[in-house]
Amino acid sequence: MGNSHIRQEKYAPIVIALHWLVLVLIVAAYASMELRDIFERGSAGRAMMKSSHYVIGLTILSLAIARLIAHVAMPTPPIRPAPPAWQGLAAKAVHAALFALMIALPIVGWLILSAEGEPPSYFGLQLPALVSPDRVLAERFEEVHETIATLGYGLIGLHVAAALYHHYVVHDNTLRRILPGRPAA
Repeated sequence: MGNSHIRQEKYAPIVIALHWLVLVLIVAAYASMELRDIFERGSAGRAMMKSSHYVIGLTILSLAIARLIAHVAMPTPPIRPAPPAWQGLAAKAVHAALFALMIALPIVGWLILSAEGEPPSYFGLQLPALVSPDRVLAERFEEVHETIATLGYGLIGLHVAAALYHHYVVHDNTLRRILPGRPAA
């Protein structure tokens, strides 16, 4: 059954790699903000955590766009056995929300820094300001960023719970399609 069988049973290797790389980066982005408080305000450690957060966020943005292109360009392997239509619609809605999260959070973060008068640099490349400095606007963007990030915990948890439910309760191939490695014979 050759390579066509593999492509039908699993996502393309680039989609799988991007999925798991983005997951690791999302964990790192959340961790960098949750753990920044172990450093005193104004300390080099806290500045490093914030700087890491910005770079990780912009990397997630880049990879999310690449992943979205790959998702559209490459076939989606079918779930076997096929789930009810409502589950397919729910999965599409959660995936769309996750893509929105991966794109919106970094852009809102960039807007925050721009409004604070400190547009981010990305591996030495100074990025342009997206808005003029405005402290009130920066605070509003921070509220939006924090709200979206908090919703992200729920979305990610729902995504993981659904994958585990499909794997351990329904016993379909939902999770196996995105796992690295070869498909089962």
